[in-house]
Amino acid sequence: MKPAGIYIHIPFCRSRCSYCDFATGLYESALAERYVAGVVSEIASWREVDQPESVDTIYFGGGTPSLLSPAQLKALMNAVQEHFEVSANAEVTMEMNPGTVTPEILRAFKDLGINRASFGAQTFDDRELARLGRSHSADDTRRTYSLLREAGFTNVSFDLIAGLPGQTPADWLRNLDEAFALRPEHLSFYMLEVHEGTPLATHIKTGMQPEPDEDVAAEMYRLMLEQASAAGYEHYEISNLCLPGFESRHNTKYWTGAPYYGFGCSAHSYDGAARRWANERDLAKYVAIVERQGSPLVEDRRLSEEDRRAEAVFLGMRMMAGVRTGEFKDLFGVDLRTEHADDLKNFERAGLVEFDGDLLRLTRAGALLSNEVFAAFV
Repeated sequence: MKPAGIYIHIPFCRSRCSYCDFATGLYESALAERYVAGVVSEIASWREVDQPESVDTIYFGGGTPSLLSPAQLKALMNAVQEHFEVSANAEVTMEMNPGTVTPEILRAFKDLGINRASFGAQTFDDRELARLGRSHSADDTRRTYSLLREAGFTNVSFDLIAGLPGQTPADWLRNLDEAFALRPEHLSFYMLEVHEGTPLATHIKTGMQPEPDEDVAAEMYRLMLEQASAAGYEHYEISNLCLPGFESRHNTKYWTGAPYYGFGCSAHSYDGAARRWANERDLAKYVAIVERQGSPLVEDRRLSEEDRRAEAVFLGMRMMAGVRTGEFKDLFGVDLRTEHADDLKNFERAGLVEFDGDLLRLTRAGALLSNEVFAAFV
């Protein structure tokens, strides 16, 4: 088995973004203290896997995990290290929002083992940030990036969002110019998704903001890949770029079938074989459950053989390196080229997939239309 990853969800934010559909809420110090204690308790009593794999990545996601105090982070790190076998060279990532850290806090986090920072720049245009309900400015992003470098962080990732309401390709190019000039080791870029029930969805329905244009977003995706290649970045996954050697080791586990164990409200887990489970999403309910020493699990399912085959294809093909059809056949006893001959022939003719020997992978055009390709395997 491959080494496992640990995911810890920190659901607190300084403000709620208009497009956000994650399990998050506003930061309250007393609730945060109870929540951290609850996660520590969940980790200490965790028995979901009889013989858990050794751990070589830890990821603090959210929310805004950088709102934690060093003491709270230390409690969580200690709990993980006491319950799991953690590699000495583990990748330990913390998501941060610009403007939420100080030099002292960053040094403390680094001393506690955080060695990778991922933060949501989203855009370097203050007007766009305001429309999204972000609590930071573009200058906050620049200052936070400088503070990370001064604190000794040598592995930094930005998040950028394309296809924002009213955003033009020229606006997007200015974002790219600034991002590549700063030269983070990793970039994650996303096409804006409008989720029902969010303020952004309401703004678009009522005409307060224009509806995102899918064709413009597609052009932005093409520009991103073009500019990234010229800047020396590798396109290693549909929505992720990196300088050579700086792939997200943790996120790669999700796409390659490695086990990962999630803690905190809404956290998901996978045993690396055939079982997936998930925690209570609601923050208050999660805290109440773990405080009375109960299990926060609300979903627990076994994957069928058909489910496992489908996941191996549509998750594996998110990686631009593709899927080895020979290895797939050895693992599942199914020849992809035979079972999906018509679909693959059509996709190949349309320029969405390509074969290199027994390697099946998306083309650049296929990455943009990946959902249409993946639907054939589900």
